[in-house]
Amino acid sequence: MSSELSHSPFQPPPPPLPMAKQPPTRPKTTSGDLLLFAGAALVTLLVVYSLWSFLAPNPSFSSPLTAEQSKKTKTECAAREEVNLRHDPPDPTFYDDPELTYSIEQPIRDWDGKRREWLKHHPSFNWGGERVLMVTGSQATPCKNPIGDHLLLRFFKNKVDYCRIHGYDVFYNNVLLHPKMHTYWAKIPAVRAAMVAHPEAEWIWWVDSDAAFTDMEFKLPLERYRNHNLVVHGWNNLIYEEKSWVAINAGVFLIRNCQWSLDFMEVWASMGPQTPNYKKWGQIQKSTLPDKFFPESDDQSGLVYLLLKEKEKWGDKIYVEGQYYFEGYWLEIVGTLDNITEKYVGIEKEVPKLRRRHAEKVSEAYAEKREPYLEEAGYGRWSWRRPFITHFTGCQPCSGKHNQMYSGESCWDGMQRALNFADNQVVIRDGNGAHCCH
Repeated sequence: MSSELSHSPFQPPPPPLPMAKQPPTRPKTTSGDLLLFAGAALVTLLVVYSLWSFLAPNPSFSSPLTAEQSKKTKTECAAREEVNLRHDPPDPTFYDDPELTYSIEQPIRDWDGKRREWLKHHPSFNWGGERVLMVTGSQATPCKNPIGDHLLLRFFKNKVDYCRIHGYDVFYNNVLLHPKMHTYWAKIPAVRAAMVAHPEAEWIWWVDSDAAFTDMEFKLPLERYRNHNLVVHGWNNLIYEEKSWVAINAGVFLIRNCQWSLDFMEVWASMGPQTPNYKKWGQIQKSTLPDKFFPESDDQSGLVYLLLKEKEKWGDKIYVEGQYYFEGYWLEIVGTLDNITEKYVGIEKEVPKLRRRHAEKVSEAYAEKREPYLEEAGYGRWSWRRPFITHFTGCQPCSGKHNQMYSGESCWDGMQRALNFADNQVVIRDGNGAHCCH
């Protein structure tokens, strides 16, 4: 499940965006004062009770609210309710269909209708927000690289930290869901199974095991993707002009839980090693993408091919994100982390409210307060804004068979630096030098 045969990291960088007093002496109290105080208190109590009765979300008597206002109030209250994890009514849903399968090999039809029906029976999940489920994973066997298992644990811990801060669910898979869809193809069966298992999730977010969140405050700009079903990091000019197989990176992508996505993954997976046309697709990809240097069909080249050859069918729903580090090449990022830290520390020294201790659950609020001071930071390469995701493509921490353009030591050192950079955003140092979480 990991990107142990990660794609080549030779990708151009994204363009940066222009983008206390003492209490007074206590007076002497008289009986008249006591009577006056008691009367005022009674009146105040009645007023407060009346207001409470009117504003209570579930009053025990008739409310003067109109039907529309009452419906809105109930909807808002339901949105604030805790998710009911024990409520599963006996009404039949798609799960009762004996033909249902989580396997990538059997198509599902009318998935949007099936999801709507399930959400109707589970209203605590149907509050109108866009729930995100992160999916990641690794192979089932121990790593051959002596420090590989330790690094994968730290990478997973990093993802758990990020999901906890932002209220996302996370699923870690370490089994091969299709015996022939191995290496980089293994992610597609995992994502497809997650969709079926989590109808409450609007988005499934695949993140390779060797990708680390290096800005724990940044949150996905989901509003930007409201008209799209798939988000990948890349550059349109490299797709449509250069026809490069590294025009995008398929190691991190966001895909909507809908019928369009199931149909797209069905076509995408048809280029994989489980099909009889696998060798043929490798030849087609290599002839279509001039810089593809190996003969096997791979998921990334397949995605570029579909954008090139079936743009009218799929392209309008695919957002190619190049405005920030939706995933960034580690070799151009790691060396900038110390300078970024200095910049952020400098801001916090000038703005005391940003270094105030706070609960982890309100971290997003502090991210909003910090944003005005980052207007000049830019995004992407040459920016001093924290990179959102740092992707160690080509390092292969588990097998240790890293790309020969750099040493293994540079990979492992870079991973430790990036993970420590992220941990320092989760762990706070107090004035006595001790560490504690937010």
